[in-house]
Amino acid sequence: MPGTVDNSAARLTATATVSDAKSRAGLVYAISAYTMWGIFPIYFHFLSHVSSLVVVCHRIFWSSIFLAAVISIRTEWSAIRPVLRSRRNMLLLSGGAVLLGLNWLIFVYSIATHQVLQASLGYFINPLLSIALGMFFLHERLRGWQWLAVFFAVLAVVNLQLHGSGFPWLAVSLAVTFGFYGLVRKKVDINSLHGLLVESWILLPLALIVILTSRPQEISAGTYGILSMSGFITAVPLLCFGAALRRLPLSMMGFLQYIGPTLQFLVAVVLFHEALDRAKLASFGLCWVGIGVYVLDSVLARSPQPVADEPE
Repeated sequence: MPGTVDNSAARLTATATVSDAKSRAGLVYAISAYTMWGIFPIYFHFLSHVSSLVVVCHRIFWSSIFLAAVISIRTEWSAIRPVLRSRRNMLLLSGGAVLLGLNWLIFVYSIATHQVLQASLGYFINPLLSIALGMFFLHERLRGWQWLAVFFAVLAVVNLQLHGSGFPWLAVSLAVTFGFYGLVRKKVDINSLHGLLVESWILLPLALIVILTSRPQEISAGTYGILSMSGFITAVPLLCFGAALRRLPLSMMGFLQYIGPTLQFLVAVVLFHEALDRAKLASFGLCWVGIGVYVLDSVLARSPQPVADEPE
Protein backbone atom coordinates (compact mmCIF):
# COMPACT_ATOMS: atom_id res chain seq x y z
CA MET A 1 0.00 0.00 0.00
CA PRO A 2 2.69 2.61 0.83
CA GLY A 3 4.35 1.92 -2.53
CA THR A 4 1.04 2.38 -4.34
CA VAL A 5 0.42 5.70 -2.59
CA ASP A 6 3.94 6.89 -3.43
CA ASN A 7 3.49 5.95 -7.10
CA SER A 8 0.13 7.76 -7.27
CA ALA A 9 1.63 10.86 -5.69
CA ALA A 10 4.53 10.75 -8.14
CA ARG A 11 2.13 10.46 -11.09
CA LEU A 12 0.07 13.40 -9.82
CA THR A 13 3.21 15.49 -9.37
CA ALA A 14 4.42 14.64 -12.87
CA THR A 15 0.99 15.46 -14.36
CA ALA A 16 0.90 18.81 -12.53
CA THR A 17 4.42 19.63 -13.75
CA VAL A 18 3.48 18.86 -17.37
CA SER A 19 0.30 20.90 -17.01
CA ASP A 20 2.22 23.89 -15.61
CA ALA A 21 4.78 23.70 -18.43
CA LYS A 22 1.98 23.48 -20.98
CA SER A 23 0.26 26.54 -19.51
CA ARG A 24 3.49 28.55 -19.45
CA ALA A 25 4.20 27.67 -23.07
CA GLY A 26 0.62 28.56 -24.01
CA LEU A 27 0.95 31.92 -22.28
CA VAL A 28 4.16 32.69 -24.20
CA TYR A 29 2.51 31.70 -27.50
CA ALA A 30 -0.61 33.81 -26.78
CA ILE A 31 1.31 36.92 -25.72
CA SER A 32 3.58 36.53 -28.75
CA ALA A 33 0.63 36.27 -31.14
CA TYR A 34 -1.29 39.23 -29.73
CA THR A 35 1.86 41.34 -29.46
CA MET A 36 2.68 40.74 -33.13
CA TRP A 37 -0.89 41.61 -34.13
CA GLY A 38 -0.68 44.71 -31.93
CA ILE A 39 2.42 46.09 -33.65
CA PHE A 40 1.24 45.29 -37.20
CA PRO A 41 0.71 49.03 -37.87
CA ILE A 42 4.49 49.57 -37.69
CA TYR A 43 5.05 47.08 -40.53
CA PHE A 44 2.30 48.50 -42.75
CA HIS A 45 3.45 52.05 -41.99
CA PHE A 46 6.56 51.34 -44.10
CA LEU A 47 4.22 50.57 -47.01
CA SER A 48 2.11 53.72 -46.73
CA HIS A 49 3.44 54.98 -50.08
CA VAL A 50 1.96 51.94 -51.86
CA SER A 51 -1.74 51.70 -52.72
CA SER A 52 -3.63 49.94 -49.90
CA LEU A 53 -5.28 47.62 -52.44
CA VAL A 54 -1.89 46.60 -53.84
CA VAL A 55 -0.52 45.97 -50.33
CA VAL A 56 -3.48 43.71 -49.48
CA CYS A 57 -3.16 41.82 -52.78
CA HIS A 58 0.52 41.19 -52.07
CA ARG A 59 -0.43 39.98 -48.59
CA ILE A 60 -2.89 37.53 -50.16
CA PHE A 61 -0.29 36.33 -52.68
CA TRP A 62 2.57 35.85 -50.25
CA SER A 63 0.26 34.37 -47.58
CA SER A 64 -0.92 31.77 -50.11
CA ILE A 65 2.68 30.71 -50.76
CA PHE A 66 3.88 30.78 -47.16
CA LEU A 67 0.83 29.02 -45.72
CA ALA A 68 1.03 26.30 -48.39
CA ALA A 69 4.69 25.75 -47.45
CA VAL A 70 3.85 25.53 -43.73
CA ILE A 71 1.04 23.03 -44.32
CA SER A 72 3.28 20.97 -46.61
CA ILE A 73 6.01 20.82 -43.95
CA ARG A 74 3.41 19.81 -41.36
CA THR A 75 1.84 17.28 -43.81
CA GLU A 76 -1.68 18.54 -43.07
CA TRP A 77 -3.18 18.53 -46.58
CA SER A 78 -5.37 15.53 -45.70
CA ALA A 79 -7.21 17.69 -43.14
CA ILE A 80 -8.08 20.29 -45.80
CA ARG A 81 -9.34 18.00 -48.61
CA PRO A 82 -12.71 17.13 -46.96
CA VAL A 83 -13.46 20.84 -46.58
CA LEU A 84 -12.72 21.49 -50.25
CA ARG A 85 -15.17 18.75 -51.29
CA SER A 86 -18.08 20.37 -49.43
CA ARG A 87 -20.03 22.95 -51.45
CA ARG A 88 -21.50 24.43 -48.26
CA ASN A 89 -18.07 24.88 -46.68
CA MET A 90 -16.64 26.46 -49.81
CA LEU A 91 -19.53 28.93 -50.02
CA LEU A 92 -19.03 29.89 -46.37
CA LEU A 93 -15.27 30.21 -46.80
CA SER A 94 -15.85 32.32 -49.92
CA GLY A 95 -18.01 34.67 -47.88
CA GLY A 96 -15.35 34.68 -45.16
CA ALA A 97 -12.67 35.44 -47.75
CA VAL A 98 -14.56 38.53 -48.96
CA LEU A 99 -15.07 39.77 -45.40
CA LEU A 100 -11.43 39.14 -44.48
CA GLY A 101 -10.20 40.87 -47.63
CA LEU A 102 -12.32 43.91 -46.83
CA ASN A 103 -11.11 43.88 -43.23
CA TRP A 104 -7.48 43.77 -44.31
CA LEU A 105 -8.07 46.57 -46.84
CA ILE A 106 -9.74 48.84 -44.28
CA PHE A 107 -7.00 48.13 -41.74
CA VAL A 108 -4.17 48.94 -44.18
CA TYR A 109 -6.03 52.05 -45.38
CA SER A 110 -6.42 53.27 -41.77
CA ILE A 111 -2.64 53.05 -41.32
CA ALA A 112 -1.85 54.71 -44.65
CA THR A 113 -4.17 57.61 -43.77
CA HIS A 114 -2.84 57.97 -40.19
CA GLN A 115 -6.01 56.73 -38.47
CA VAL A 116 -4.62 53.88 -36.37
CA LEU A 117 -6.63 55.07 -33.37
CA GLN A 118 -9.81 54.25 -35.27
CA ALA A 119 -8.44 50.80 -36.07
CA SER A 120 -7.68 50.26 -32.40
CA LEU A 121 -11.18 51.37 -31.40
CA GLY A 122 -12.66 49.00 -33.98
CA TYR A 123 -10.90 46.00 -32.49
CA PHE A 124 -11.88 47.05 -28.96
CA ILE A 125 -15.50 47.19 -30.11
CA ASN A 126 -15.31 43.85 -31.93
CA PRO A 127 -15.75 41.48 -28.92
CA LEU A 128 -18.79 43.46 -27.80
CA LEU A 129 -20.22 43.44 -31.32
CA SER A 130 -19.61 39.69 -31.51
CA ILE A 131 -21.93 39.00 -28.57
CA ALA A 132 -24.61 41.15 -30.22
CA LEU A 133 -24.22 39.23 -33.49
CA GLY A 134 -24.47 35.97 -31.52
CA MET A 135 -27.83 37.13 -30.19
CA PHE A 136 -29.21 38.07 -33.62
CA PHE A 137 -27.85 35.20 -35.71
CA LEU A 138 -27.11 32.36 -33.29
CA HIS A 139 -30.10 33.04 -30.99
CA GLU A 140 -27.85 33.39 -27.95
CA ARG A 141 -29.42 35.06 -24.94
CA LEU A 142 -27.62 38.05 -23.48
CA ARG A 143 -27.42 38.57 -19.74
CA GLY A 144 -28.18 42.00 -18.28
CA TRP A 145 -24.53 42.96 -17.85
CA GLN A 146 -23.79 41.95 -21.44
CA TRP A 147 -26.53 44.30 -22.63
CA LEU A 148 -24.88 47.05 -20.60
CA ALA A 149 -21.47 46.29 -22.17
CA VAL A 150 -22.95 46.54 -25.69
CA PHE A 151 -24.69 49.78 -24.71
CA PHE A 152 -21.34 51.33 -23.73
CA ALA A 153 -19.89 50.33 -27.12
CA VAL A 154 -22.81 52.04 -28.87
CA LEU A 155 -22.30 55.13 -26.71
CA ALA A 156 -18.62 55.21 -27.75
CA VAL A 157 -19.62 55.37 -31.44
CA VAL A 158 -22.41 57.92 -30.84
CA ASN A 159 -20.04 60.14 -28.84
CA LEU A 160 -17.60 60.33 -31.77
CA GLN A 161 -20.47 61.10 -34.13
CA LEU A 162 -21.73 63.97 -31.96
CA HIS A 163 -18.54 65.37 -30.45
CA GLY A 164 -15.73 64.08 -32.67
CA SER A 165 -14.87 64.60 -36.32
CA GLY A 166 -17.84 62.58 -37.57
CA PHE A 167 -19.01 58.99 -37.63
CA PRO A 168 -16.07 56.60 -37.06
CA TRP A 169 -16.56 54.67 -40.29
CA LEU A 170 -13.22 52.92 -40.17
CA ALA A 171 -13.65 51.65 -36.61
CA VAL A 172 -17.20 50.44 -37.23
CA SER A 173 -16.29 48.88 -40.60
CA LEU A 174 -13.39 46.97 -39.05
CA ALA A 175 -15.57 45.72 -36.19
CA VAL A 176 -18.44 44.74 -38.51
CA THR A 177 -16.35 42.95 -41.15
CA PHE A 178 -14.35 41.04 -38.57
CA GLY A 179 -17.43 40.33 -36.46
CA PHE A 180 -19.27 38.78 -39.43
CA TYR A 181 -16.08 37.00 -40.47
CA GLY A 182 -15.98 35.30 -37.06
CA LEU A 183 -19.67 34.45 -37.41
CA VAL A 184 -19.09 32.77 -40.79
CA ARG A 185 -16.05 30.86 -39.56
CA LYS A 186 -18.07 29.39 -36.68
CA LYS A 187 -20.12 27.55 -39.32
CA VAL A 188 -17.10 25.74 -40.82
CA ASP A 189 -15.19 23.01 -39.00
CA ILE A 190 -11.67 24.09 -39.96
CA ASN A 191 -8.83 25.60 -37.95
CA SER A 192 -7.55 29.13 -38.46
CA LEU A 193 -4.42 28.20 -40.43
CA HIS A 194 -6.17 25.89 -42.88
CA GLY A 195 -9.12 28.24 -43.25
CA LEU A 196 -6.87 31.20 -44.03
CA LEU A 197 -5.08 29.21 -46.73
CA VAL A 198 -8.37 28.34 -48.47
CA GLU A 199 -9.58 31.94 -48.17
CA SER A 200 -6.28 33.20 -49.60
CA TRP A 201 -6.62 30.82 -52.55
CA ILE A 202 -10.16 32.07 -53.19
CA LEU A 203 -8.92 35.68 -53.33
CA LEU A 204 -5.69 34.84 -55.19
CA PRO A 205 -6.93 35.23 -58.82
CA LEU A 206 -8.21 38.76 -58.15
CA ALA A 207 -5.05 39.59 -56.20
CA LEU A 208 -2.83 38.49 -59.09
CA ILE A 209 -4.80 40.62 -61.56
CA VAL A 210 -4.34 43.69 -59.35
CA ILE A 211 -0.63 43.01 -58.81
CA LEU A 212 0.08 42.48 -62.52
CA THR A 213 -1.82 45.62 -63.60
CA SER A 214 -0.54 47.95 -60.87
CA ARG A 215 2.59 49.30 -62.60
CA PRO A 216 5.03 47.09 -60.68
CA GLN A 217 8.00 48.96 -62.20
CA GLU A 218 7.12 51.91 -59.94
CA ILE A 219 7.75 49.84 -56.79
CA SER A 220 11.38 49.69 -55.63
CA ALA A 221 13.24 46.47 -54.87
CA GLY A 222 13.31 47.39 -51.19
CA THR A 223 9.54 47.82 -51.12
CA TYR A 224 9.11 44.45 -52.84
CA GLY A 225 11.25 42.95 -50.10
CA ILE A 226 8.99 44.40 -47.42
CA LEU A 227 5.86 43.25 -49.31
CA SER A 228 7.23 39.71 -49.60
CA MET A 229 7.42 39.53 -45.79
CA SER A 230 3.64 39.88 -45.51
CA GLY A 231 3.10 36.12 -45.83
CA PHE A 232 5.51 35.48 -42.97
CA ILE A 233 4.01 38.14 -40.68
CA THR A 234 0.52 36.79 -41.42
CA ALA A 235 1.30 33.14 -40.72
CA VAL A 236 3.66 33.29 -37.71
CA PRO A 237 1.27 35.00 -35.25
CA LEU A 238 -1.47 32.66 -36.45
CA LEU A 239 0.72 29.62 -35.70
CA CYS A 240 1.41 31.03 -32.21
CA PHE A 241 -2.32 31.67 -31.76
CA GLY A 242 -3.17 28.08 -32.68
CA ALA A 243 -0.50 26.73 -30.33
CA ALA A 244 -1.88 28.91 -27.51
CA LEU A 245 -5.45 27.71 -28.10
CA ARG A 246 -4.32 24.11 -27.63
CA ARG A 247 -2.64 24.92 -24.30
CA LEU A 248 -4.78 27.57 -22.61
CA PRO A 249 -8.44 27.74 -21.58
CA LEU A 250 -10.65 30.03 -23.65
CA SER A 251 -11.28 32.18 -20.58
CA MET A 252 -7.61 33.19 -20.45
CA MET A 253 -7.45 33.70 -24.23
CA GLY A 254 -10.46 36.00 -23.86
CA PHE A 255 -8.52 38.26 -21.49
CA LEU A 256 -5.34 38.22 -23.55
CA GLN A 257 -7.07 39.21 -26.80
CA TYR A 258 -7.16 42.86 -25.65
CA ILE A 259 -3.35 43.04 -25.86
CA GLY A 260 -3.62 43.59 -29.63
CA PRO A 261 -5.83 46.70 -29.73
CA THR A 262 -4.09 48.09 -26.63
CA LEU A 263 -0.74 47.97 -28.40
CA GLN A 264 -2.30 49.50 -31.53
CA PHE A 265 -3.57 52.33 -29.35
CA LEU A 266 -0.08 52.90 -27.90
CA VAL A 267 1.56 52.72 -31.34
CA ALA A 268 -0.88 55.34 -32.65
CA VAL A 269 -0.34 57.76 -29.77
CA VAL A 270 3.33 57.20 -28.86
CA LEU A 271 4.97 56.34 -32.19
CA PHE A 272 2.69 57.92 -34.79
CA HIS A 273 1.69 60.90 -32.62
CA GLU A 274 -1.97 60.78 -33.61
CA ALA A 275 -4.10 63.38 -31.86
CA LEU A 276 -6.06 62.02 -28.91
CA ASP A 277 -8.63 64.73 -28.29
CA ARG A 278 -11.33 64.67 -25.61
CA ALA A 279 -13.95 63.11 -27.87
CA LYS A 280 -11.69 60.21 -28.85
CA LEU A 281 -10.50 59.72 -25.29
CA ALA A 282 -14.09 59.71 -24.02
CA SER A 283 -15.08 57.11 -26.64
CA PHE A 284 -12.14 54.89 -25.73
CA GLY A 285 -13.09 55.33 -22.08
CA LEU A 286 -16.67 54.24 -22.77
CA CYS A 287 -15.44 51.26 -24.74
CA TRP A 288 -13.01 50.27 -21.98
CA VAL A 289 -15.81 50.48 -19.40
CA GLY A 290 -17.95 48.25 -21.62
CA ILE A 291 -15.12 45.74 -21.92
CA GLY A 292 -14.59 45.86 -18.15
CA VAL A 293 -18.27 45.13 -17.54
CA TYR A 294 -18.20 42.30 -20.06
CA VAL A 295 -15.04 40.74 -18.60
CA LEU A 296 -16.42 40.97 -15.05
CA ASP A 297 -19.68 39.36 -16.17
CA SER A 298 -17.73 36.55 -17.87
CA VAL A 299 -15.77 35.92 -14.66
CA LEU A 300 -18.85 35.92 -12.43
CA ALA A 301 -20.85 33.74 -14.83
CA ARG A 302 -17.81 31.51 -15.44
CA SER A 303 -18.38 31.62 -19.17
CA PRO A 304 -15.44 32.16 -21.56
CA GLN A 305 -15.40 35.19 -23.81
CA PRO A 306 -15.42 34.55 -27.57
CA VAL A 307 -11.94 34.62 -29.08
CA ALA A 308 -11.35 35.91 -32.58
CA ASP A 309 -10.02 33.41 -35.12
CA GLU A 310 -7.51 35.74 -36.73
CA PRO A 311 -7.28 39.39 -35.50
CA GLU A 312 -6.24 41.91 -38.11
